[in-house]
Amino acid sequence: MIVMQDVHKRFGPNRVLRGMSLEIARGSSMVIIGGSGTGKSVALKCVLGLIRPDAGRILVDGQDIRTGDRDAFLARFGMLFQGAALFDSLSVWQNVAFRLLRGSLKRPVDEARAIAIEKLRRVGLKPEVADRFPSELSGGMQKRVGLARAIAAEPEIIFFDEPTTGLDPIMAGVINDLIREIVVEMGATAMTITHDMSSVRAIADRVAMLHDGVIQWTGPVAGMDAADDPYLSQFINGRADGPIEAVR
Repeated sequence: MIVMQDVHKRFGPNRVLRGMSLEIARGSSMVIIGGSGTGKSVALKCVLGLIRPDAGRILVDGQDIRTGDRDAFLARFGMLFQGAALFDSLSVWQNVAFRLLRGSLKRPVDEARAIAIEKLRRVGLKPEVADRFPSELSGGMQKRVGLARAIAAEPEIIFFDEPTTGLDPIMAGVINDLIREIVVEMGATAMTITHDMSSVRAIADRVAMLHDGVIQWTGPVAGMDAADDPYLSQFINGRADGPIEAVR
């Protein structure tokens, strides 16, 4: 579903992606791991076309992302942002139905609200939450609202950007389980970027280790612990010593 071929991206003298190549199969869940500043978010934004690579190709379902109708392209994606990124001035249901109230996916208001409430139910939130505002919700509830918004338009591809950041271990586990269940139910292709190894083990079918602008290792999540790649081993075990230099 997603193919990145020798993708390069620099910002001034800072070379972030240095020939990143990665394939994500249709209906699979790929988790990209790596330290802060290694280019995970840049890679995600390149796939969405928010950042234009300096070199290389990116294909989604066989089509170069630089061609075709932009609105139709973006309509295929859902996104759970790192900080939930809810609109403070909109009610919960309006946040969930944001894409259904405008643009090419626009639905009648009553229908959009009904879909939003159904998606809220799917992530474990009661209908009475729909008319609250984000400031009235806990961090875990806000994250669930963000997840409901990500799936509201039934996307084919869902991106998860650090889905458990700022959550306690129990709520992080709840969110991980929800993500896994929903991705499987929908048959969606998922791309997640995270530092949280519990998320990796809960969400991933396959894992890719991004370091120094390239994929150092990729393989099934079940083979991660036994892999002999020193970059991967250092990262998943949280060791200070190894080929990845720790900032001291």
